[in-house]
Amino acid sequence: MKIKNLVYALLIISFGAFVTYRIMENKKKSENSKDKSDKKSPIAVNGIVIKPQTFDNNLSLSGSIEANEQVEIRSEVSGIVESINFKEGSNINKGQLLFKVNDTELRAQLSQTITKEKLAGENERRANLLLQKEAISQEEYDIAKAEYASAKAQSQLIKAQIAKTSVRAPFSGKIGLRSISQGTYITPTVLVTKLVNIEKVKISFSIPEKYAAQIKMGTLIEITVSGSTKKYTAKIYAIEPEVEVTTRTLKIRAIADNIDGKLFPGTFADVKLPLNIVNEAIVIPTEAIVPVQEGKKVFISNMGKAKEIMVETSTRTDASILILSGLNQGDTLITSGVMSLKNDTPVKVKVK
Repeated sequence: MKIKNLVYALLIISFGAFVTYRIMENKKKSENSKDKSDKKSPIAVNGIVIKPQTFDNNLSLSGSIEANEQVEIRSEVSGIVESINFKEGSNINKGQLLFKVNDTELRAQLSQTITKEKLAGENERRANLLLQKEAISQEEYDIAKAEYASAKAQSQLIKAQIAKTSVRAPFSGKIGLRSISQGTYITPTVLVTKLVNIEKVKISFSIPEKYAAQIKMGTLIEITVSGSTKKYTAKIYAIEPEVEVTTRTLKIRAIADNIDGKLFPGTFADVKLPLNIVNEAIVIPTEAIVPVQEGKKVFISNMGKAKEIMVETSTRTDASILILSGLNQGDTLITSGVMSLKNDTPVKVKVK
C-alpha cells in the first residue's frame, strides 16, 4: 500500500512539474512575441512638411446651359396652313413672317361686320341730329350709340384674329425643326417649331448656402464643356433672392457670349467660381484625407510614429483641399498609405 501511494505522489508531482514548465514556456514565448512586435520594422510612407501658401479659393460646380431666349412657336388660331416662310435651322430676324394660316373665312366675317359698323355709325349720326331737335329721347340715342360701339368692337376683334393668322418671329434667332407642312390643319395646341437665340447663353448653377454671402453681381466665372478644352468666361447677372429650403443651395445665373456657337442649350457645363484669395493658407493633397464617421482625419509623423489628427476642411479642388483647423505650420503630413495606419504605428517618412 505504501508503494502504491508513493507512485501516486510521484505522478502528481510529475504532472505538476510538467504544467509549471508549460506555463513558463508559454510566458517566455509571449514575452518574445511582444518584444518582436515592439521592434517591428517601421512602415515606409511619403510625406510633406506643412507650409502656408496663397490659395485661390475657387468652387468647382456643375451647371446647365440655357438659351438666352427660347420660345415655342404655335398658332393662336385654328385653320389650314397656307404657307411656310422659313427654312429649318436657318437664322431668323425679329418680325419675320414664319407661316400663314388661311384667313378667308375671317375676312368674309370682317366684311360683314364693317358693313354693320357703317350702318350703325350712320344710325348713330342720325339719332344725334334728332336728339338735338328733341325728336327722340336720350334713351333712344344711347341705344343707337351702343349699337355703333358694339359693331366697331366686333370689327376690331376680327381684325385682331386676322392678324394672328400671320405668325412672326418675336425675336432674332435660329429656327428649329418644323412639325407641320403646307395644308396642315393646326390648332393652338400644335407645336410648330422652336425659336432660340444662342448668340448669348445663360449658365444656371447652385452653390451651398455657406458661400452665399461671398457671391457678388458681375463676378466673372470660367466654364468648360464636355468634349472641348476651350474655356469660356461668363458674368453673373442674377442671384436668387432666397436659399432653396430642400437642398440648402442658392441658385445663380450667368451669361456668356457664344459667338462660335459651340455652347449648346441643354448641355452641362463645368463651372469654376472664384470666391476669395486666402493668404497663409494650409493646403494639403486630397489623398492625405481619411473620411471617418466623425468627419475627416489625417496622419502626421510624431517622433517616428503616426499620429491621428482630426481636421476641418473647406474648398476642395481636383488635387488639393483647404484645411481650416487641425494642422499647423511645420507638421510632417503623411500622404501615402494612410488607410493602413493607426495611432502609434511606426513610420519612416520620405519627405518630398
